[in-house]
Amino acid sequence: MSNQVEPNREDARNSLCPNRLRRLSASGKVTKPQTVQWMGVPQAEGARRRGGLPLSAVWLAPALGLALLAGCSEEAASPPSSSPPAQERGKTAAPSAAPSANTAPHAGNPSAFPYTVEVAAEGLNVPWELVFAPDGRAFLTERPGQIRVMKNGVLEAEPVFKFTDPFLSRGEGGLLGLALDPRFADNRYMYVYHSYGEDGQVQNRVLRLKETAGGIVLDRVLIKNIPGDTNHNGGRIRFGPDGMLYVTTGERYEPELAQDRASLGGKLLRLQPDGAIPADNPFPGSPVYSWGHRNPQGLAWQPGTGALFSSEHGQSAHDELNRIEPGANYGWPLIEGDKTGEKGGTPLRPPLLHSGKETWAPSGMTFVTRGPWAGRLVIAQLRGQQLMSVRLEGPQSDRVAAAELWLQGVYGRLRSVTEGPDGSLYILTNNRDGRGTPASGDDKLLRLSLRP
Repeated sequence: MSNQVEPNREDARNSLCPNRLRRLSASGKVTKPQTVQWMGVPQAEGARRRGGLPLSAVWLAPALGLALLAGCSEEAASPPSSSPPAQERGKTAAPSAAPSANTAPHAGNPSAFPYTVEVAAEGLNVPWELVFAPDGRAFLTERPGQIRVMKNGVLEAEPVFKFTDPFLSRGEGGLLGLALDPRFADNRYMYVYHSYGEDGQVQNRVLRLKETAGGIVLDRVLIKNIPGDTNHNGGRIRFGPDGMLYVTTGERYEPELAQDRASLGGKLLRLQPDGAIPADNPFPGSPVYSWGHRNPQGLAWQPGTGALFSSEHGQSAHDELNRIEPGANYGWPLIEGDKTGEKGGTPLRPPLLHSGKETWAPSGMTFVTRGPWAGRLVIAQLRGQQLMSVRLEGPQSDRVAAAELWLQGVYGRLRSVTEGPDGSLYILTNNRDGRGTPASGDDKLLRLSLRP
């Protein structure tokens, strides 16, 4: 089976893309939903625009009573440099309550940007995730099915692992998330999320791999039959401070899956490292940790509190930042944006922050632990083509105090952001994903080093 990426011709973020109740399989046949199965012990993302980036208003949830601003970059088409270009504030949409000057998100002041930007690697093929090992190496996934490694700051030319049948790379599917075991230095386990074809259907699964002296080998399948398609596959996997593995899944354009607790689609899953279901999961015997999600792609835990946050793609707008609580229902497709509602007498959870009528297509994110941005949550955006930094009101707060927009339109579509051991931020671009317009050297790994 070829691992070549097929450009996705379907933009799920425009009004021409309906919610589908059936899906197209790898063979082109319309198939019925697959029964879920897990293994253990016995909108789209939008189109890319580098120049003249029109980013207007974004909105805070009504509990905050604030409207957000976004900016546009007049120099978005200029080549990358060691610092971001000057940025201007955009127009403000009519807010429901006037935002205060110190809380409305805005284009960040370039002179206050605490990083210098350099290209650490280029010529990547739709990279999706980057993680650091305790020995300083960095592993990254490429969506067509390769794991690459960077040693001493240099990306090795040959991949350390290539996926074969039943691996499948189509549209937004392929090799997505990657996580290293908290005890990687001892057990050499790494975990991946990828799409595959089985019986003419597209599914996703999580594998545990093991690094050995002879190379990386398959150890076991942790969970499979996660609903898949050319879009809405979720795919982020990360270990939480509790040592459990968290997995984001999409609803493959079948919105009803998000409200079906028996389905693995449109969920945040929680597993033990061997694939078993934790005894303290909110629904006994189920890997489901939270539900009512559309296409979540970011996970991050707040240092000190352990609070879990997730980013999620909305429908043609209303992209979200959520604070995740075990067992909570985040409402898709019953509510989005500022709407409220309930199911079974339980209120549906509104987002902490959403994009209003604009589209961010937020993906990977992390909390910064070092430097002037320590404590901030940074989020990579695909359609937004920017890095958003979010500052909460305090270490124990889930209320947004300020949000700033950086690198607007300079490097195109941003897939993920990771903090390195030295405090640098590492960003993967996604301009070869079938939706972007690749520039010379794309895709790239950017290193944002702290200024002296």
